Amino acid sequence: MDALLATIPSPDRGVWYLGPLPIRAYALCIIAGIIVAIWWGERRWVERGGIKGEVTDIAVWAVPFGLVGGRLYHVITDNQKYFGPGKDPLAALEIWNGGLGIWGAIALGAVGAWIGCRRKGIPLPAMADALAPGIVAAQAIGRLGNYFNQELYGGDTTLPWGLEIYRRVTQEGREDALAGVAIDHTPIQVVHPTFLYELLWNLGVAFLIVWADRKFRLGHGRVFALYVAGYTAGRFWIELMRTDEATLIFGTRVNVFVSAIVFFGAVAYFIIAKSRGEREDVAALRGTGETTEPAEPAEAAGTDDESVAEDGTDATEKDKKDSPESVKPE
Repeated sequence: MDALLATIPSPDRGVWYLGPLPIRAYALCIIAGIIVAIWWGERRWVERGGIKGEVTDIAVWAVPFGLVGGRLYHVITDNQKYFGPGKDPLAALEIWNGGLGIWGAIALGAVGAWIGCRRKGIPLPAMADALAPGIVAAQAIGRLGNYFNQELYGGDTTLPWGLEIYRRVTQEGREDALAGVAIDHTPIQVVHPTFLYELLWNLGVAFLIVWADRKFRLGHGRVFALYVAGYTAGRFWIELMRTDEATLIFGTRVNVFVSAIVFFGAVAYFIIAKSRGEREDVAALRGTGETTEPAEPAEAAGTDDESVAEDGTDATEKDKKDSPESVKPE
């Protein structure tokens, strides 16, 4: 009983309705995370010599790509939830019910960011370094959505920070952990809140990379690599604690293997990129790959004030006419 009194209660629902319009906590957390990532990234980008508004321009490309990538990764790795006997393949499109894989979100989001950077003439590694703390903070905020959805938790525990899981039901009496409401707040389980562990870990990674960036003036994508390495190190052990359904490889959750592989890749990049020297000057790099604007007609023709004669004729042409070579003998 003492353990239950000290546990963390879950919300009784994850969806509210304004008339027929559903307001989903998961979606609100994702949106809040995106806003924080853009706001923080914008501030860091300006501090590094960038122009205000450029992060928002890049986000127009990166965010949609990231959402699609995150959903694709989830559907691929958890395909058993959507495909097979008795499953509804169209449910794979229901992103509002949860299910975004960070690996796919970062991978395809990077493609979108690359497109945006290329259009603006901005080096992607420099932009990635500015965005890194905001991205991992956005991941932390997004984990609150898992809290409202009663998902991504671990095994049973008697620890004082154990999470209470309630039985949620719809108005028809059907059990539904996402769309239902908990009428009886007697917990059916008290579990490890692994989403909370990841939330706190992510905030720690955000502070770590900001500190390292200020102290060592990291550049050339090394801040982003440090974020990836820090995040995957935590995701590795947190993933081992989770008990929700997942695709297994040799009896181990697939994201455990992905975490390890991505971690070593990030560490390798962090070490190799050190040879590129000091942090790049964003202002000096501006325009590398930017489309050259066409010259103004006056500039293109060279018709400045000194090249136009008082009578309106081109001074160069006038000189040619007045030169000895231009005078024909009688």
